[in-house]
Amino acid sequence: MQEPLLGAEGPDYDTFPERPPPSPGDRARVGALQNKRVFLATFAAVLGNFSFGYALVYTSPVIPALEHSLDPDLHLTKSQASWFGSVFTLGAAAGGLSAMILNDLLGRKLSIMFSAVPSAAGYALMAGAHGLWMLLLGRTLTGFAGGLTAACIPVYVSEIAPPGVRGALGATPQLMAVFGSLSLYTLGLLLPWRWLAVAGEAPVLVMILLLSFMPNSPRFLLSRGRDEEALQALAWLRGVDADVHWEFEQIQDNVRRQSSQVSWAEARAPHMCRPIAVALLMRFLQQLTGITPILVYLQSIFDSTAVLLPPKDDAAIVGAVRLLSVLIAALTMDLAGRKVLLFVSAAIMFAANLTLGLYIHFGPRPVSPNSTAGLESMSWGDLAQPLAAPTSYLTLVPLLATMLFIMGYAMGWGPITWLLMSEVLPLRARGVASGLCVLASWLTAFVLTKSFLPVVALKPARSYEARGKFP
Repeated sequence: MQEPLLGAEGPDYDTFPERPPPSPGDRARVGALQNKRVFLATFAAVLGNFSFGYALVYTSPVIPALEHSLDPDLHLTKSQASWFGSVFTLGAAAGGLSAMILNDLLGRKLSIMFSAVPSAAGYALMAGAHGLWMLLLGRTLTGFAGGLTAACIPVYVSEIAPPGVRGALGATPQLMAVFGSLSLYTLGLLLPWRWLAVAGEAPVLVMILLLSFMPNSPRFLLSRGRDEEALQALAWLRGVDADVHWEFEQIQDNVRRQSSQVSWAEARAPHMCRPIAVALLMRFLQQLTGITPILVYLQSIFDSTAVLLPPKDDAAIVGAVRLLSVLIAALTMDLAGRKVLLFVSAAIMFAANLTLGLYIHFGPRPVSPNSTAGLESMSWGDLAQPLAAPTSYLTLVPLLATMLFIMGYAMGWGPITWLLMSEVLPLRARGVASGLCVLASWLTAFVLTKSFLPVVALKPARSYEARGKFP
């Protein structure tokens, strides 16, 4: 299925009008040498996505450390840990909704730069935390910054990229977010939790420094009537030898077509409400896969399971597999239909989760000091199950199942749900509809992430009750 869903096509859905085939001279003018500035501007912007991916999984190594903290002000109970892990998603929802206003009020570039303020403040609070409230506030602020950048950066990148590399550069925000998560897992092997927060400040500062020298989006400048600035920005991005007047006129025409807002009566029409309902449902189902709780509590999941490798190493390996999977998915997504990939992706994730669930329920129990159930707390019924041998290859099952889940997610439900938003949503309704999709996505993620640890904590009590025994 290469066309947009629901048969949506034509000028109401074309974000960028098609241009005639360029002449050899035009191809030379928009070659790689002239696009270096575009690559630099893109790199400066997607550092915000790097920080978003880093902040999202910050709790993975930090929660196990704080659950064993000797400081009573920082020692986390299961309920407090669930808030620490999930409050990020509430901040991200607020940040995504704020982007609907800030994108048009400040512009794309300034909105991305503005996100550095809550991000830097949040990392500083967590690095110097002396109580739970500082951890929660810092986590909320980094979530707000992440939601803001996740909504603003793809828009900025798509509006500064030339048509020839727009698809490739459009994949960089997701790739940088995944690379940020991998960096956190890797640094978690080396640094204590406070220094992980300090390290999170570095990409934020570099982003601010580089973006200060980058132009704003030509499309945004045109929408504000700043035609001369828009022409200068486009000329800077394309190179001094490039003829930008044809592209400039196309952007002007595109801005005029999207200037009017959709009315409530139009929103109720099938050609408007059906694509919006499809996009909302896809974002809701994407979160129901459980990807956010898995990423947020990845080390805690391994820590409470009999595994062959140390949980920190397992988390880093999964992070590397996730990055590789996203790279492969970006290169192969157009080779198969969207719908087929969604079904295959869902089947792989189902098989992976079923395998992991069966292993946790019937497999060997962890005996490491960091596990949730120690020998001293086990009943005779628990001891009847086999204990995990440190060298047993059966204990590779959690790692392999999680890797399979991540690969399945990256193949379909991860990237395609974002891609479909640009393919099915009409241009005039895209701003409001995208905000609704962001809200639905992050609120669903909050419910799942907040309930994950309490539900896990209930499992032992239920198993005792089923046997007629109570600890």
